[in-house]
Amino acid sequence: MNSPAQNEAVNASSAPSGCSGFSGIARFDAVELSSAHITAPSPSFMMGVSSIHRTRNYTTSGGFTLRHRRLTTALATAFLIATGTALAAGCGDAPKPAETKSDAAAAPAPADPAKPAVPDDVQAGAQALLGTETTVLLFGDLAKNGKQQFLAANVVPKTSKNNNIPGTIITRAVIAQNDDGQWKEIFRCDEHLKNAKGFLGGTPMSDVTGWRIATDQDPAKGLALYLTPLKGIDDTAHSLPIGVRWNPQTKRYQSLDRTYEHFLLEQPVISGTPKSVLH
Repeated sequence: MNSPAQNEAVNASSAPSGCSGFSGIARFDAVELSSAHITAPSPSFMMGVSSIHRTRNYTTSGGFTLRHRRLTTALATAFLIATGTALAAGCGDAPKPAETKSDAAAAPAPADPAKPAVPDDVQAGAQALLGTETTVLLFGDLAKNGKQQFLAANVVPKTSKNNNIPGTIITRAVIAQNDDGQWKEIFRCDEHLKNAKGFLGGTPMSDVTGWRIATDQDPAKGLALYLTPLKGIDDTAHSLPIGVRWNPQTKRYQSLDRTYEHFLLEQPVISGTPKSVLH
């Protein structure tokens, strides 16, 4: 037969507690009391009730806290995932706009700088020497002698017959120099090449009706002309360009030899032709 203390412990253990863990703790206290043969049941009973109360409080509060922590953790995790996804999308490379035809097309080459306008006195001097159909090709200190000069020519327009000839084609050309406000002709190219002293060395014997002209401006030596005869050629050697440059020693334009380094002297006449007189 059970003792009164054992019956009280059993009754306490069999009372409904609302949680299985509480009854297990009560039974454990009852067995412990029985095995120890404690004669004072009241303190033991109060100890068992207090233990149950502490366990119930711990379990209820701890369970709620655990569930609250789990919910908070889940919400925080979801928030971090969403934030990370948004940041990853924002930190990625921005989408590039689709190329348009204007973007894909190559940029046009820069236009050549506009040539300076020809001064009125230069244009008037050129027309006085070659007529109204005159084009001023160059002007300035062409000979690097401190004086103003211009190169003007009667330019042949490009046609289907001469379009295959490179460069500028002319029939006549002059170089004039400004002396005391007056334009004075110092070189002429027409049927022949000549200056104030006569025909330039190396000029063709036959009359030339057209020339291909090229120019080169050296910062130290000044202007150089390269004149290639196109018609009236009597010697195959004359198909090569004839070089003409300002000679600072003689102070006039003279032709150059085939090396384009040495000046050639003028000829007063060509096959009995009288000396040319410049305008």
